[in-house]
Amino acid sequence: MQLRNVLPGDVEAYVRMRCDPVMMADLGGPLPREGMADKVRRDAQQAGADLAWFKMIVPDPNRPDVVAGTVTIWAHETGGEPTSEIGWMVLPEFQGQGLGKRAVCTLLRQARDQGRWGVVHAFPAVNNAASNGICRSVGFRFLSETDVRFADRVLKVNHWDIDPRTDLT
Repeated sequence: MQLRNVLPGDVEAYVRMRCDPVMMADLGGPLPREGMADKVRRDAQQAGADLAWFKMIVPDPNRPDVVAGTVTIWAHETGGEPTSEIGWMVLPEFQGQGLGKRAVCTLLRQARDQGRWGVVHAFPAVNNAASNGICRSVGFRFLSETDVRFADRVLKVNHWDIDPRTDLT
């Protein structure tokens, strides 16, 4: 498995993840297809400028055109405070193979090794057993159940955090 920056040509992978009712069930339902090309373009620009880490999960380095999903770390403000957040999505045909956990660990190790992002937060939906399981198994600390806004929706999530500088093995 390897991670690579999202590229402008990754629109179809984004559509498969973000516009699919099953993939987006825990995130309030599918997003509209319109705007996905712009979203990919913005993400690719941010990744290329190293402002955020928008990564595609490539299960087989010998087949870089086949992607299993995404893993991302980006910064934003929460309640006026800077926050680093990680999120991931794995396409159905690749789920259950450990790729999500490996991708999360790889990106957190990269954050640790580069001394970047500080404490990283994750907000999986309370009903997303797989993502909450990744948080638990990687070493995230459970903080609380809370509500967050995503795509103009309010979601019930579990709030986890990890400090890659000290909490990774």
